[in-house]
Amino acid sequence: MSVGHVSQEPVSASDNLRRVAQDPVPIDEHGPRVIRGPAPAGERVPVVIIGAGACGLTAAWRLGRAGIECVLIERDAVPSGSTALSSGFIPAAGTRAQQLAGVTDSPAEFAADIRAKAHGQAAPHLVTAYTEAIPQAIDALQEAGLTFEVLDGFLYPGHHARRMHSLPERTGAALVGALTNTATEAGAYLLTDTIARELWCDADGRITAVGCERPDGGREVIGCDVLLLACNGFGGNLAMRREYLPAMADAEYGGHVGNDGSAVQWGLQLGARLADMGGYQGHGSWAIPQGALISWAVIMDGGVQINRAGKRFHDETQGYSEAAVHVLAQPEGVAWNVFDAHTLALLREFPDFRDAEAGGALRCAADAAALADIIGCDETTLTATLASVSHDLADAFGRRFTRRLEAPYYAIKVTGALFHTQGGLDIDAQCRVLNTNGNVFPNLLAAGGAARGVSGNEVSGYLSGNGLLSAVAGGYIAAATAAELLGRPL
Repeated sequence: MSVGHVSQEPVSASDNLRRVAQDPVPIDEHGPRVIRGPAPAGERVPVVIIGAGACGLTAAWRLGRAGIECVLIERDAVPSGSTALSSGFIPAAGTRAQQLAGVTDSPAEFAADIRAKAHGQAAPHLVTAYTEAIPQAIDALQEAGLTFEVLDGFLYPGHHARRMHSLPERTGAALVGALTNTATEAGAYLLTDTIARELWCDADGRITAVGCERPDGGREVIGCDVLLLACNGFGGNLAMRREYLPAMADAEYGGHVGNDGSAVQWGLQLGARLADMGGYQGHGSWAIPQGALISWAVIMDGGVQINRAGKRFHDETQGYSEAAVHVLAQPEGVAWNVFDAHTLALLREFPDFRDAEAGGALRCAADAAALADIIGCDETTLTATLASVSHDLADAFGRRFTRRLEAPYYAIKVTGALFHTQGGLDIDAQCRVLNTNGNVFPNLLAAGGAARGVSGNEVSGYLSGNGLLSAVAGGYIAAATAAELLGRPL
């Protein structure tokens, strides 16, 4: 039995759509819960996906393309989530886009970069699975109409080749919009303004249905043969942050508020195993008070971070994730990104930066004295700091610059922020959720932020783009696993 006509646009509770179940379902208002026993009668679909971010939409698109019905349950009125808040850059090695750009790269080289950044802590089976699946996903999405180009001009920390794939708009919002269109055009049914509250589970550990709630109080149950949890992590859940990420408990949160840890809470009730709960993506370049992400291109093109004392305090090129911790350790948890006109021209290619500039984040200083006034530091100390940024000489932190900073100087006040978590449900290479004994659940899958990623168990293990890598590659793999469980291999 199907849910009816495929929606070609996101649908909301106000739309006159046929409810998939009419009987009211008791809802626990205090959080996600698992109900053991028979689910209320309702319509049934082969696959239910909770979360319509990059992970869920990629899986839904691949399933729909194969003619397999699926329903995406999305809490927002329009899909957005962590994907829309990101820069929208997907790392992939061995794609046709890379070849056209003249980039020599391979999944094996990409995997080596991931392992090196995570200091050997990244789950080996997922590193291999994701780096091999992501070029397939990118090429297939390109054939479906998404226009990917490989970013030029600089390398993100830890990457040894240009492998960031972006749509021409260069925003996460554009990426999630394009994925939404491809998924619905392929036949996925998108149910928005809907929050998944319950999972029904039988005696064998099989998920039989999902209970949902609409803003108008309507309740419904959707039966399923396979469930994919693609509802991201727990960054928006303060209690879970305090338990698993105490260093980020009081940090600014730049992620989506809907990342409430539902997948982890369901998993714990089901007896699932968790992994890498100490891993997360921080960012040391969160503009304040604007509350805007400033691209790390500011650093990789030669910019530096200077504290209120007028000094640099770390090797900024090690990564923007661990930079969050370094910035938060400075007086008042504040630093200034300092750069010159060469970098400003590069930054203005990014829509997110132009928005931040329009919001007043950018300050200009004609010389070191004016920059010291902006930062509020001693001019002599700052002058010495700027002088230490010398061409081809390694500094005290081990960073080697390729050019000097030239006046006029530009500065943006920033702090460290948490963006999304990298730990979650433990999964195998097919994105099947594992229980505490290491055995797979019969029909429960997880990917993207709902599952462990490939960043290990600490902030420094995050390689730029690991979040969207796990989301897109994980969604692509999970779709194939779901199809296999349904006896309809792709």
